[in-house]
Amino acid sequence: MDQLMRYMDVTGVRGNRIIGRIHEPVSENLAALKAVFKEARAVAYFERTPEGHVITYGYTPPRRKRRLWVNVLLFVLTIGTTLLVGSLNAGADPFRRPLELLLGWPFSLSIILVLGSHELAHFLTARRLGVDATPPYFLPVPHPMTGTMGAFIKIDSPVPTKSALVRVGVSGPLVGFLVALPVCFIGLLLSRPVDIDASKGIQLGSPLVFWLMSELIHPRLGPGKDLLLHPAAFAGWLGLFVTALNLLPVGQLDGGHVAYAVFGRRWQKLSWLVVGALAAMGFFWLGWPFWAMLAVVLGLRHPPPLDDLTSLNRTDWWLVAIALASSSSPLRPLPSAPCASSRGTGYSDSGLLYYKRTGSSFSQRCFSPPPLS
Repeated sequence: MDQLMRYMDVTGVRGNRIIGRIHEPVSENLAALKAVFKEARAVAYFERTPEGHVITYGYTPPRRKRRLWVNVLLFVLTIGTTLLVGSLNAGADPFRRPLELLLGWPFSLSIILVLGSHELAHFLTARRLGVDATPPYFLPVPHPMTGTMGAFIKIDSPVPTKSALVRVGVSGPLVGFLVALPVCFIGLLLSRPVDIDASKGIQLGSPLVFWLMSELIHPRLGPGKDLLLHPAAFAGWLGLFVTALNLLPVGQLDGGHVAYAVFGRRWQKLSWLVVGALAAMGFFWLGWPFWAMLAVVLGLRHPPPLDDLTSLNRTDWWLVAIALASSSSPLRPLPSAPCASSRGTGYSDSGLLYYKRTGSSFSQRCFSPPPLS
């Protein structure tokens, strides 16, 4: 206790909570206090309350041995499920002709690149900032459109600062977005215009960056034409959507980490507002209530960083702004729907989408993934 009193005025002790006021300059004395607890091999949380500065300390349990074979197995299974979905959507029949499974490689490689880079960025950033995190766990699910439910890492130690929360939270979506861009571009180069067929395809909402690329590569699609997406383009579109979804300021999503760093404990009210908005958006697409329910199941509470006193710096605020910009474009009330010809419906011949063009605004375009055979 004598060591602590060199750096703060202690006004009370309640169990493992020390209450007082850290001496000025706070940043320097806070760093000294952290060193004291680190030397004692204790974990200490620093926060500001109406009573003053509060330190809550404890001791971490021994680190459990990790089973890396689980990560490897899930990764291999995800390669298998994405190959399966990619080959089926390419018109192959891998159940009768197993070698045709390899025809799904463009989709499998693209989606794993986007999702894997997202989680690997989280993992490497966490490790660099002293956060104990697991390698990525992929989720192989034979969903007929994706073949996977994505990937995640598990954080096994407290995050040291609000700045680290922002950087770990933003790194994944930012890197995933940057990888998705060339995947989209290459995929759109390999995509081709086709005549509208009301019986095939899925109508995809068009993120701004995706629309700009499509206009650059396939300008002036004529009436009655759709763009049949190459599997890589569809994987890139999914990457943009997943990036935006992860940046929603809810619970344990990446956006939840960023929102907690910005708003502190007030963040939980924002989470409930977002969950309510997602549920209401079920009027447009039934997937939104599912994501709202999943957010609640994963938990809307957020553990505080060890240092809840130090403010975000200028770089952190720039990262918050980039995250906000990255999340605003790709999300649409109706991300996907069955694609149909609109002749006689009052919509343009290209189908109903959310970017409309009259003069300088946006064009309607139906982006169809390869139809199921």
